[in-house]
Amino acid sequence: MIRKKLKDTIALVAGGTRGAGRGISVALGEAGATVYITGRSTKNSPSEMKRSETIEETAELVNAAGGIGIAVRTDHSDSAEVRRLFERIDSERGRLDLLVNDVWGGDPLVDWSKKFWEHSLEDGLKIQRSCLDPHLITNYFAAPLMIRNRSGLVLEITDGIDYRYRGNVYYTLIKSSIINLASSIAEELKPFGIAALALTPGFLRSEAMLDHFGVDEKNWKDGCAKDPHFIASETPLYIGRAVAALASDPNILAKTGKAFSTWKLSEEFDFVDADGTRPHWGNYFFEKFGERL
Repeated sequence: MIRKKLKDTIALVAGGTRGAGRGISVALGEAGATVYITGRSTKNSPSEMKRSETIEETAELVNAAGGIGIAVRTDHSDSAEVRRLFERIDSERGRLDLLVNDVWGGDPLVDWSKKFWEHSLEDGLKIQRSCLDPHLITNYFAAPLMIRNRSGLVLEITDGIDYRYRGNVYYTLIKSSIINLASSIAEELKPFGIAALALTPGFLRSEAMLDHFGVDEKNWKDGCAKDPHFIASETPLYIGRAVAALASDPNILAKTGKAFSTWKLSEEFDFVDADGTRPHWGNYFFEKFGERL
């Protein structure tokens, strides 16, 4: 595990309230980074997701892990708010070394039981706007700050490493678009020494997923009675440690424009999940379905 190798790193985790964003923030804290955590759920004002997790809680977890956590309430679909966020980072730190784009919010909008022509068109279109627009807006304001120092890393968090169908057209479209976004901005950022990658977890054992299965982290394996594939799941800290490893890689530009997975990166960088295991969704998927991921 990488410890304190990022103590001079200034990071922003956009969408750090819960799930992968929280795990990434905490893992960056383990590595000693200063982490700005943004989202819409605060202790005084919950978002439309109606969940209990807040950006302040994530900041406290970053501090407890050994980093510096700074919670900043930001709606990444609002360009004025995002501009003010980067003005604050610039004023307080003078640079940005790592941007993790994990804004999502589309889960309540996806109806997995419907074909695209049966699905709510309004919800299907909102899925695209709720994810792609915030990622584009955030990159727009982050790029000049990184370009000024001619270094940096942008990580676009998605689901999957390719363009295959993911069970719902609207969901597939946005997750594939995020991979394409990373590939596209990589082309324009590379001349300035800035890398851009897409990164996916495997079966993510997020707070929402634990709630869905009616379990908590202590008895999570009981959720396998509802879905046997849950046995191959990973905590949000696993993708967090993948991010910390990438942010510590001196040869990161060699990876720019590509899509990566937690399970493959764990082999390359030798990190483990919170319980010391090394979940490998790729191997599990091949064993069960005969397809390589």
